[in-house]
Amino acid sequence: MISGHIFTKFEFLKKTKIKRQLYFIYILSIVFPMAIIGSILVINTSNLLTNYHRDLLESDNLRVRTILFEITTQIYNISEDLVLDENLRQMLRRSYYVRPNFEKQASEITLLDSYRYNHAEIDDIEIYIDNLSFMEYKQFHIADKKMRNVEWFQKASSQSSAFWYPMLSVDNYGNEYWNLCLVRKIPLKNTSSNAVLVIKISNNYLKTRISSEEYAAMVSVDDKPVFYSSDTELYGKEQPIPIDHEKNYFQYMGTEKIGNKYCFVNMSTLRMYQSDSKIYVLTMNDQAYSSIRKIVFICLLIIILAILIPGLIIHFFTLYFTSRVLTLRQAMHQASNEDYEIIDSVSGQDELSEAFSDLEVMVQKIKQKDAEMYESRINEKELITAQQAMEFKMLASQINPHFLYNALESIRMKAFTVGDREVATAIKLLGKSMRYVLENIGTSFTTLGKELEHVETYLAIQKLRFGEKFNSDFQISPEIDLSQIYILPLLLQPIVENAILHGLEEKESGGLIKICIYKKEEGGMDNICIEISDNGCGMTTQELYNLTQDIEIRDSGRTKSIGLYNINQRLKLSYGQGYSFKILSETGEGTLVQMMIPVKNR
Repeated sequence: MISGHIFTKFEFLKKTKIKRQLYFIYILSIVFPMAIIGSILVINTSNLLTNYHRDLLESDNLRVRTILFEITTQIYNISEDLVLDENLRQMLRRSYYVRPNFEKQASEITLLDSYRYNHAEIDDIEIYIDNLSFMEYKQFHIADKKMRNVEWFQKASSQSSAFWYPMLSVDNYGNEYWNLCLVRKIPLKNTSSNAVLVIKISNNYLKTRISSEEYAAMVSVDDKPVFYSSDTELYGKEQPIPIDHEKNYFQYMGTEKIGNKYCFVNMSTLRMYQSDSKIYVLTMNDQAYSSIRKIVFICLLIIILAILIPGLIIHFFTLYFTSRVLTLRQAMHQASNEDYEIIDSVSGQDELSEAFSDLEVMVQKIKQKDAEMYESRINEKELITAQQAMEFKMLASQINPHFLYNALESIRMKAFTVGDREVATAIKLLGKSMRYVLENIGTSFTTLGKELEHVETYLAIQKLRFGEKFNSDFQISPEIDLSQIYILPLLLQPIVENAILHGLEEKESGGLIKICIYKKEEGGMDNICIEISDNGCGMTTQELYNLTQDIEIRDSGRTKSIGLYNINQRLKLSYGQGYSFKILSETGEGTLVQMMIPVKNR
């Protein structure tokens, strides 16, 4: 009924060929879902991988910034010691006209060499002074007219604070390289000369600390060219990412084409210690983008194969299936034209072959209809006679419930007459139980009072059988009206039966079957809670788990827990998700079966 209702929405399928119907179902059930789900999965996978690589790139960018901050802070502290060194300042305030005197005074300033040779991060320490009485010697350099016009010298001469500046240097082999330099003015009292301290950070030291096999880095200061790059060809060039230098902290994360490759890039700003200079750190990963594209391509290929392979299977099956349908249709058309010479050409054991076999049988019957009609007339009277006999037997085999009750009552009275009250009582209880069962076959609901009365009758019968092996205790909440609450018939007796036969199996005496009924509000609804417990042997954790599985999972070969499975299924069909059915048990503590169902009043 449900499937028929669904397919009424596709009336147009009835107007198309089976082949097109199968293709339509394939597109609707496989292509569309796979395309939608696959697209979501591919996009989600791409986003996850992108975020993963970007997080790693951001971590590496933080690593580079941390290293640079550590090195530059240490360089600044060294410059502080040099600038405040009184011997150095006194030397720079003097005038020299004889070279030996100058060289002697310069050689006594050992602090410069000490820092230079004891700190691997320092490439060189230089002092430039515009006092023309000075001479070129070791770290001391004369700032001639050309030097005084250099941007960094003018800036240092005009301000007292330190700043960072990239400088182009040439090694002994004529190779150019860049240094990040700390530039600051050395204050000199009582003189018009300007002295500028320049501390160059070793580029090789930066490579040792910053370089990474997976990530490339480019570093620049303020609006100046790149002074450090993993790729030496990018030295002295502008950062590939446009930078807003007006922002106190510029940051960028994205994908950019650098050179011939698309790279994940992360640009961040490092504010320098005790300086207005800003260092811009760009870290790049040129492998992540291609790696993600490769993974996405593989995912797309898998999705396409997942669509195409079933499509090919459906295509060949459709050709095979429609050819058999056409063969069957042709044979039926031949039979409708009273041509009964049909050749068996539909092989197999499926419904189509069965339909073809039925067609052949029908044709054979049609060919023999004249003989059969004659034979049917001869056997008509015999058939009528046999039918009457069968009806008589069916009537005779039917048991009238009233006849059964009257027969049991007669037997009970005879037992009572001869003084066997126990047998009379047993027959009375049995008749009462059978009456309840027969009256409720086919009924949907009965009152809770009648169901409990049936359970009491069943317990009375079992007491006759087991004697003092067990007792029963009914605890019913006062607010429950047993005559106004309806439940499914024959719901409680199988549970009580399980408690007696299995729960109290090992007990010789002292057994107790307890039935508690009370109301419980849950989810804003009134529910009836029914608990049936015994004080028997209980179950182990594994036994309880197996029983729980048995009452939930259908098994045609099952020989145990059928009653509990049927109860659970009846509750599920009647109440949907609005019920609960639980079994609690511990070894040696007994078993508790708890049902909670919505209150049903009529």
